Amino acid sequence: MSPNTSNQTITIGGASGFWGDAALATPQLLATEKLDYLVYDYLAEVTMSIMARARKADDDLGYATDFVSVAMKPNLKEIARQGVKVIANAGGVNPRACATALNAIIAEQGLDLTVAVVLGDDLIDRAEEFAAREDREMFSGDSFPAVERVASINAYLGAFPIAKALDQGADIVVTGRCVDSAVTLGACIHAFGWQRDDYDKLAQASLAGHILECGTQATGGNYTDWEDLDNSFADAGYPMAEVSACGGFDVFKPEPSGGAVTNGTVAEQMLYEIGDPQRYQLPDVNCDFSEVELHEIDTNRVRVTGARGHGAPDSYKTSATWSDGFRSGQIWAMYGRDAERKARLFADTVFKRTATRLEQLGLGPLTETSIEIIGTETHFGAAAQQADVREADIKIAAKHPNPKAIGIFLKEMTGVALTAPPGLVAFTGAGRAKPSPVVRLFSLLVPKQDVDITVEINGESFTCKDTLPQATSSPSAHAVPTARDDEEMIEVPLEALAWGRSGDKGNKANIGIIARDAAFVPYIAAKLTESYVANYFAHFLTPEQDQPCQRFYMPGSHAFNFLLHDILGGGGIASLRYDAQGKGYAQLLLAESIAIPKSLASKARAIN
Repeated sequence: MSPNTSNQTITIGGASGFWGDAALATPQLLATEKLDYLVYDYLAEVTMSIMARARKADDDLGYATDFVSVAMKPNLKEIARQGVKVIANAGGVNPRACATALNAIIAEQGLDLTVAVVLGDDLIDRAEEFAAREDREMFSGDSFPAVERVASINAYLGAFPIAKALDQGADIVVTGRCVDSAVTLGACIHAFGWQRDDYDKLAQASLAGHILECGTQATGGNYTDWEDLDNSFADAGYPMAEVSACGGFDVFKPEPSGGAVTNGTVAEQMLYEIGDPQRYQLPDVNCDFSEVELHEIDTNRVRVTGARGHGAPDSYKTSATWSDGFRSGQIWAMYGRDAERKARLFADTVFKRTATRLEQLGLGPLTETSIEIIGTETHFGAAAQQADVREADIKIAAKHPNPKAIGIFLKEMTGVALTAPPGLVAFTGAGRAKPSPVVRLFSLLVPKQDVDITVEINGESFTCKDTLPQATSSPSAHAVPTARDDEEMIEVPLEALAWGRSGDKGNKANIGIIARDAAFVPYIAAKLTESYVANYFAHFLTPEQDQPCQRFYMPGSHAFNFLLHDILGGGGIASLRYDAQGKGYAQLLLAESIAIPKSLASKARAIN
């Protein structure tokens, strides 16, 4: 495909939001016959460590195998017929193996499709170098882990190598680790011939990629107003974006399909896991989403404009995953009178017995334990309202450097079940829990000139060195409107005034709150200060932080993003928390009450 002229558009379908997404996405999007590109996002930090272990066991593994067997194999003939280009970061830690498996199926089906591979993100061979130069973790300041415990090290590459592969005639581009939005941006760079200093266009298309990258979370999944869609989740439509050469784009979905595309669904996904929205740093551009505007131009179609780009970083964010001992746990249920007290007694007894046994064996105590009694509003902390429940789930979990110790913990837990208070039950048939590695994340910056990127296609290799960018000015924070205090006020739930979505970045949590009407912004701001939100989540936060919460205002979408630091107990599978990724934190905050003028009450949504 040659670059489009300025009056053309391309249509991109987002067919995967994680490793294991639904098989229906690819055929559903192809059925529209509107696609120019299909893009797939499979990778997360934990996924990389899992793939690294798979590659260590088998040189032919280490990639998202279901991309080949489920997404591509049944659909390749239709992809070829329609001339749709495919871009996927399914290569994981072994992109060449993924390409080899794809080429075998292409040959088997007698198709003429060219596969390209982007290489250069895998820096595992430089582990000793990073350790020797005493690189520090970019958020915590921790020392680089012991080399023998490191499973993977991958730089987050950008979109220009993907565009290079498409320029060389690739029909399918397989990458290792790149930023999630790069699969979309790469298509746009190729199609429109954008250059590295087209920062506003790069920012706009990066935002398009950010909205597509989580699949149906842009079309009604995880949506605050879920009741509006409750009969259509089974056939939810996967997101599509029509991107113009100027960078503006529309978000929509296949019709007919379930879900919805509204200002609310798109805004929630825009704020998902972005940190500071004026400094959302990607390899190709520093994005400013604070003045992005959303407009519903038709049913299930939202136009997105206003992203800005301010130069690009001179380094690649790089993530290492490393093993830090072992963990396990189990969920039980307790019901009957005093269910919460019985549940806690059971959990305490488990840990007492475990401690005795570990001491007898000289294994040392458990390094971390966790008890969460679900059904008692344990996640709400001081804001909990539920008491004296008659049934609850008990999650009991622990960590230890030795897997043998975790095995003993699990055995003692099972044994205590017969001595527990009455009403203890567990679902059986899934097999007993086992010790599993605790995988931690170590983030660092690697200068771009120190990373060699290549594109392999048709037996040839092309270098794709990233150029050092020109620095541009950093945007200033926006002033928040002030609430009036001269009117009669009433209290309403925040959910009546706003949409909300939350998620993680390592050990940090993001909570995006988007006002349903601009008139609500001053009153939301007056209540949800940084200190108020920090206090509200104090039961999760690591204590003694100087600034545990930051608030960022986005006037274009009438939104606030709250960034909470050191709140997830390590995050991901390094955490023993039930919600180790902060996915439900927005729901906690939406339950708070906000005072608004009585004259605005008619604008609020009715909450049952």
